[in-house]
Amino acid sequence: MDMGIRGKKALVCASSKGLGRGCAEALAAEGVDLVMNARTKGPLEEAAKEIGYAHAVTVTPVAADITSEEGRAEVLSVAGDVDILVTNAGGPPPGMWTDWDRDDFVKALDANMLTPIALMKALLPGMIDQGWGRVVNITSVSVKSPIAVLGLSNSARAGLTGYVAGTSRQVAEHGVIINNLLPGIHATDRAVSLDNGAADADGISVEEAKARREATIPARRYGTPEEFGAACAFLCSQHAGFIVGQNILLDGGGVNTTL
Repeated sequence: MDMGIRGKKALVCASSKGLGRGCAEALAAEGVDLVMNARTKGPLEEAAKEIGYAHAVTVTPVAADITSEEGRAEVLSVAGDVDILVTNAGGPPPGMWTDWDRDDFVKALDANMLTPIALMKALLPGMIDQGWGRVVNITSVSVKSPIAVLGLSNSARAGLTGYVAGTSRQVAEHGVIINNLLPGIHATDRAVSLDNGAADADGISVEEAKARREATIPARRYGTPEEFGAACAFLCSQHAGFIVGQNILLDGGGVNTTL
C-alpha cells in the first residue's frame, strides 16, 4: 500500500532507538524526510546516517532535551514547518504512591504531557494553514489499563489523552489528524531493563524472566519496533484521515478489554 506521504517532512522525537526509531524508519521507507531528535548526539547522528542512507531521504539530527524549553526551541527552530509530528519521551520512574511529591508530578507532567502539548501548539497552526497534517503521540497501555507502580506515568499520559480528545476534534476539519499509539511490551532497551530487573529480583536467568513475561501476553511474544513503526506510518498516511482522536493499543492483546 502506498501511504501517499512521499516528500512530506516529519519531526520524530526520541528517535535514535526503540519505538521512536521504528517510527522514523517506517516513515523514511515511505519517502518522508526527517528531523530526528534525541538527547545523546552520537547514537542519534549514527541512526540518522543509517536511515538516510537506507531510504534515500533527507535526515536532520538535532540532539537536544525535548522536555526542556531550550531543547524544544532548538528542535523547532531547525524543523520549521513540518507535515508530521511524532511525540515521544521516556516515562518517569516507577514507585509507590507514598514515594512521590509535587516536584515528581511536575517533572512527569513536563515530560509526558506538557512537552507533547507544547509541540502540538507550535506546529498545528502551520498544518492548519496548509490544510493537512498528522500527529501521533506515543503514550502507553497504562492509559487503558493503569499500572500501579507507574502512577506518575498513568497521571501524565492520561492528562495528554484528555487534551488530545478535545484538540483532535477541533482541528480535524482542517485536515489535521491527531491520534495516540499505546505500546505494550516491545523488544527495546526498556524491555531488556525490565527483564534484567525481574531476573535479579527473583534469582532467575534473564531468558526465564523474558519467557515469563511473554507468557502473560496473548501473542506470546514482545512487539517489535518495526511493526510499531508500521502502525505509526499508517496513522500518518493519506488513508488515516477519518481516524480522529483515537487511542490505539499495540500490546499483543495484553489489555483484556472489550472496548
